[in-house]
Amino acid sequence: MPSRGRHQSTSKECIKALKKIEGLEGVVGAIIGRSYGGKSLGRMKRTGAVKIQRRQSGGLKAVMQSEKGLQELFIRVDAGFEDTVEKAIERMGE
Repeated sequence: MPSRGRHQSTSKECIKALKKIEGLEGVVGAIIGRSYGGKSLGRMKRTGAVKIQRRQSGGLKAVMQSEKGLQELFIRVDAGFEDTVEKAIERMGE
């Protein structure tokens, strides 16, 4: 059950990145999670940059740089497409 009162939206740049991710072959959808204000992926990362943290059953756990901090993501991926999707997301950040 989702936590009540948690803000689960994101900026325009992040929404554009999410739409690109959802358009990749093998991606079922992306679920926005919690936000962590004041945190960063690093100096050279722009708003909308995504970093894959790990693979989990059914998809990929990731974080996205938003205007105000980090945004958790779960990217739901069809079985067998994990490598393809992960590499495509890494190329998006270049």
